[in-house]
Amino acid sequence: MKTLRKIYCRTFQTGLKIALPFLPYRTPKVAGSVKALPKIIQKKNCRKVLIITDEGIRKLGLTLHLEKALTDAKIPYCIYDKTVANPTTDNVAEAVRLYRKAGCDCIIGFGGGSSMDCAKAVGACIVKPKQSLKKMKGILKVHKKLPLLMAVPTTAGTGSETTLAAVITDGQTRHKYAINDFSLIPRYAVLDPGVTLGLPPFITATTGMDALTHAVEAYIGNSTTYGIQKDALLAVKLIFENIDKAYENGRDATARRNMLHASFYAGCAFSKSYVGYVHAIAHSLGGEYNVPHGLANAVILPMMLEAYGKTIHKKLAHLAIAAGLAEKDTPWEEAAGRFIQAIKDMKKRFGIGDRIPEIQQKDIRKLARYADKEANPLYPVPVLMDASELEPFYYRLMGNKKEIFDRKGETEHDGTGN
Repeated sequence: MKTLRKIYCRTFQTGLKIALPFLPYRTPKVAGSVKALPKIIQKKNCRKVLIITDEGIRKLGLTLHLEKALTDAKIPYCIYDKTVANPTTDNVAEAVRLYRKAGCDCIIGFGGGSSMDCAKAVGACIVKPKQSLKKMKGILKVHKKLPLLMAVPTTAGTGSETTLAAVITDGQTRHKYAINDFSLIPRYAVLDPGVTLGLPPFITATTGMDALTHAVEAYIGNSTTYGIQKDALLAVKLIFENIDKAYENGRDATARRNMLHASFYAGCAFSKSYVGYVHAIAHSLGGEYNVPHGLANAVILPMMLEAYGKTIHKKLAHLAIAAGLAEKDTPWEEAAGRFIQAIKDMKKRFGIGDRIPEIQQKDIRKLARYADKEANPLYPVPVLMDASELEPFYYRLMGNKKEIFDRKGETEHDGTGN
């Protein structure tokens, strides 16, 4: 990255870090069961609920307990269940039409990050009916208070129940972008292990590693505070203690509950300190090829940690200690190496590879530009990279080392941007 742009990025990030204590972040109130939602809805004087979920969740019957609770409390509701992975502007428009037609006045996002992101975007469109989602992308473009928004995560990974971001894919261009505003933070998060017990092992693994990526990128970034570090370290500890248990025995309610809380803490951490290039690359792949976000993050994470090199060894050593992989007197470089290797081993246990086969060489330059535009200057990454420095990561994910060699000339580029 050119010097002047580096200065601009770091100045922008420093300004945000200074402003962080004064920004109106809030933590959602936590409920332990979907059975608590009717009382919350009645307390807020809401009359009709729009539940936003996806077809798979509906077919699995995961919404039935919520539906019964609402029915028993005589609270009318309707369901939008067409949300897709990497929700689109078309999903949002359809759900908005249903919300208005049915006369709803509150929203429940029920499912993974896609359903919760769709629910946030619907809320934004309801309060800003004359503004397109595209014009809301970026930071603080919504401004207005949303209808009562509640989030019920059915996966322990996205952390979307805690964050100010909704990631949406343009239905025509397939470009994926984030809308960031404090008003998008759900008022209530329901951490109910009962709705996650039937989650298949592979999704348990990829969403759990999504949460791990949130915690790691939040911790190694340059905008951390004591509170952010505390949440990230706790999330890492809970994930390393519970992800294998949840993967091996999906009916382990304690492990499921602990993973939900890990995801929540990781979400609290990265909603304030942001993420990094792992997410920027993953978002570009999700938008272009519909690659599941947690899977993409899991594949990319150890590669990017190695690329950052010595700049993050101390911080990775702290994470290694939290994960039970190192002692306080373990040399930083050794502890950092153990942490990265533990992630690689975790991927291997869960059957997660090192490639994203959907990547097409002709798209790489465009994808790298998308990642660059998303990450810079917002994400306080340990090492700054521009689009040209991000391109080699796509080639590595594609498994085309020859192209890396050809494009870089005399020596194969190692993906570090150095």
